[in-house]
Formats: sequence, structure tokens, C-alpha cells
Amino acid sequence: MLFCCSQKTYDLTHRALILGILNVTPDSCSDGNPFLTLEQAVERGLELVAEGADIIDIGGESTRPGSVPVSAEEEMRRVLPVIRGLRTRTEAIISIDTSKATVAQAAIEAGASIINDVTALSDPKMGIVAASTKAGLILMHMQGNPHMMQAAPSYPNDDAATAVANFLSRAREKALSYGVQENALVLDPGIGFGKTVAHNFSLLNAIPRLTQLGSPLLLGHSRKWFLNGVSGDYSPRALEERFIPSIAVTSIARYHGAMLFRVHDPRAHREALQTTELLLSTYR
Repeated sequence: MLFCCSQKTYDLTHRALILGILNVTPDSCSDGNPFLTLEQAVERGLELVAEGADIIDIGGESTRPGSVPVSAEEEMRRVLPVIRGLRTRTEAIISIDTSKATVAQAAIEAGASIINDVTALSDPKMGIVAASTKAGLILMHMQGNPHMMQAAPSYPNDDAATAVANFLSRAREKALSYGVQENALVLDPGIGFGKTVAHNFSLLNAIPRLTQLGSPLLLGHSRKWFLNGVSGDYSPRALEERFIPSIAVTSIARYHGAMLFRVHDPRAHREALQTTELLLSTYR
């Protein structure tokens, strides 16, 4: 299976891709920093690549539970200098994490090649931007909006997997109707976005089913709160160590067919993927 964006084509037959998370926001869950400078953000992006990230995923608006939106102008103020700064220092592919078509267009003009849309084309102009620029397009499922999505998540018959699969299938068809190329699309079940702990684990169990929707599957589970649901330990230390179960999820998800992983700690996830992919190539 191929994944194409404006600057590169990836063969996902045997090797998964890592998107390294670069949040230039003051309030993201794991890595928000109100004092982050442009130079620090650029340096962190370069570190992500050095640690094994294939793609730098830059976001300027927090989508953590309870967050509130920011204007397109503020989002661009945060992300565009970082994209331009990275573009002068690395050839690594850059993804823009945004749900606004105006931000996506500006980011692509600045040097991004992929649009990571957590609202799956809620902005009616996003499909036009993706098709006209030939950008890669990640479509994610989210129930509600970040401000209220964790208030009381529920799905018909408590079947999150079916609801998410149906949503992603419709979103995929919608993107194709705009003229987005089939091999430019990636689907994301939206782990942690309007889901309970049980919903999240049911989606992880449904990975083999979700990989049959026709596009590569991305998982964005890194350091998320539901990973503490197994132990029931929500102490500060446990929250800080969520990268350990994150790596376990990456390995089993890759085994079942997920091919892109959006993570905070590329080196550890890359090593886990290398081991898993060696086992898959040797024993399948």
C-alpha cells in the first residue's frame, strides 16, 4: 500500500511511518509550553527526525479534552514560522495538524505536505485545499468537539468500533468526491477523542477491521490518559510514564496492520516497530 503526499511517496508494505508530535501550543496535554521560542520549536522538530520520526506533525491549536479553539490568525502565528524555520534546515516531510482550510493552505505554502484534520473535513473548503495541493490528508474521527467530547461519550449499542468505521468510510468517500487521490488518504480512529477507556480499547481490538476500509490506518495513542485505565493508577508518576504502555500499543497495533503512528517519543517507538517488523517478516 502506498501513501502519497505532494513531495514524497511512501511504500507501506513492510515499514510503518512515525509522525513526531510538535505542539506549539501553551496548553496541550503532554507537551504544551507557554514559553516555547521559535528556535526551541525548530530544534525540537530536528530532534524528532534524529530520533526516528519520518514526518514532523506540527499543531498550533490544542485538542485536549476541555480545550477551547483559537482563531485561524493565532494558529498561523504559532505554526507558520516553525514550518518555515524547519524547511530551511531539513528536508523531512512536515504535516500540519489543523481543522481550518485557511491554516492548511498557508502551511502548505510555507512547506508542509500533509494535512492532519482531526475533524475530517468539517471545514467544507478543506477537501478543496487537499485536492488542489495534492497534499496527503489524514481524516480522524472525533465525537463532538474537544471542549465537551469527554463529558459523556456514548455510541449506539455501546459499539464504538462500528460507529467509527462507518464514520471513517463516509469521510473517505467525501474526500474522494473532492478529488483527493485515493493514495493520499490516511484514516485515524481518534483514540481519546470522545471515547471512554472501554471505547478506546475496543477500537484497538478493531484495528484489523479498520485496516480494511481502503486506506492506511494511523494511530494517535501516545501518552494518552486511557493507558492508565489498565492499572487504575493516575498518580503523577504513572501519568509521566504513559510512554511505556504507549510502546506496547504501537507494537501490537503494527502487528494487526496499523501503519502510521503519531507519537511523542520517536526513538522508543521506532525500536519497537523495528523489532515487530522483523518478527513479521521472519515468521509470516
